[in-house]
Amino acid sequence: MLSRLLSSALIAGAAAGLIAALLQLGFVQPVLLHAELYEGGELTHFAAPGDHHHDAADIAHDHDHAEGAAAAAHPDMGGLDLSRDGLSVLFSILVYAGYALLLVAAIALAENRGHAVTARQGLLWGVAGFVAVQLAPAFGLAPELPGMAAADITQREIWWLATVALSAVALWLIAFGKSWAAWAPAIVLAALPHLVGAPHPAELTGPTPPELAAQFAGRALGVGLVAWVALGLLTTTLWSRGRA
Repeated sequence: MLSRLLSSALIAGAAAGLIAALLQLGFVQPVLLHAELYEGGELTHFAAPGDHHHDAADIAHDHDHAEGAAAAAHPDMGGLDLSRDGLSVLFSILVYAGYALLLVAAIALAENRGHAVTARQGLLWGVAGFVAVQLAPAFGLAPELPGMAAADITQREIWWLATVALSAVALWLIAFGKSWAAWAPAIVLAALPHLVGAPHPAELTGPTPPELAAQFAGRALGVGLVAWVALGLLTTTLWSRGRA
């Protein structure tokens, strides 16, 4: 049982983590590197009206400047930084392996309670994991770029952990509850962290353009959804084969 749990989690987590890392390198990291230019002062936003007129030529120039600076920051392999990107891939694999362990433990618990878990249900398990770990916390604390104003990190971590835990319990009660005796508490638990409110700074200031922050949040959540769906499908598939 333990070997089946570990093998399913590690294989599925490594595969999903690799998928997430590749998508992040292709879609999320360029936005992140662009934001670092604003954080470092190489690009500016909200300049005084007479200082810089943002016409089409200026926007194109800023975009070219951002790409050039990002390429300069990644001199190896045509713009790739092997050290930074390699660590990002490794970290992503480790994170999703940890998520897979939690997911497999939940699947094993569900089976022990008499609920059959099949590979076809992996999509729902993956979406549930995405909602609990990424979407629900993002409702209060959106993914943040460098240079964005933020509250104390300890407060944010506590709120994030509480939101993930309460959302996971709420989803469990909704999925396996059979009456409003389970569903009503689930709704309360899911809403509680958002009713309390996420910690935010007193003033929303910073050099990062809000348009860039919105693009980053959208792409980060999109990559997370794809990775979690892959994790759910892979985990349940391997778990089902191990049972057979």
